Amino acid sequence: FADRSAGRGRHVKQSGGHGQYAICEIEVEPLPGGSGIEFVDKVVGGAVPRQFIPSVEKGVRAQAAKGVAAGHPLIDVRVTLLDGKAHSVDSSDAAFQTAGALALREAAAEARIHLLEPVAEVSVLVGDDYVGAVMSDLSGRRGRVLGTEQISGGRTLVRAEVPEIEIGRYAIDLRSLSHGTARFERRYARHEPMPQQIADRLRQQEREAS
Repeated sequence: FADRSAGRGRHVKQSGGHGQYAICEIEVEPLPGGSGIEFVDKVVGGAVPRQFIPSVEKGVRAQAAKGVAAGHPLIDVRVTLLDGKAHSVDSSDAAFQTAGALALREAAAEARIHLLEPVAEVSVLVGDDYVGAVMSDLSGRRGRVLGTEQISGGRTLVRAEVPEIEIGRYAIDLRSLSHGTARFERRYARHEPMPQQIADRLRQQEREAS
């Protein structure tokens, strides 16, 4: 989530006999990277009976894991349960799980959603003759060069951060670029928001594939 949003989940089915009844209202706000999913109960007056608070949380977490944008899991948000309604007979654990999931989906529909992508820290050891070509290639992969270091034997260590999606074939491409003289290592650095144009293209591809 890029900003604060609210959602209301209403799961009501009554057609004779035992029905299903659960309504909940939530607020969702972004948290710093690495925070995960935080659930807060601020219901007052027993609007949602105590035994069903964990049910709402379970539904919210299940929907977050399933995803709310292009099928990708939702992370780093605080979900606050504010209010709701229950029925003395028709409310149940399953009904409030469903209502929690519906509330999160509605909140997502009203909010700006960032697609996050993993970013790798890449270290490339390359002969001095190919440093320029390697740095140019990394920049073309949306990479940020962090620095260079001269190594003995006419070699240079280039350090950069590059989105993982851009370096799937990097071993092959680097071998061609350096005529087989360079080698590299990479490790996960963090997740960060994907550029909007690329996120839109990815969503479109996934819609066409579904």
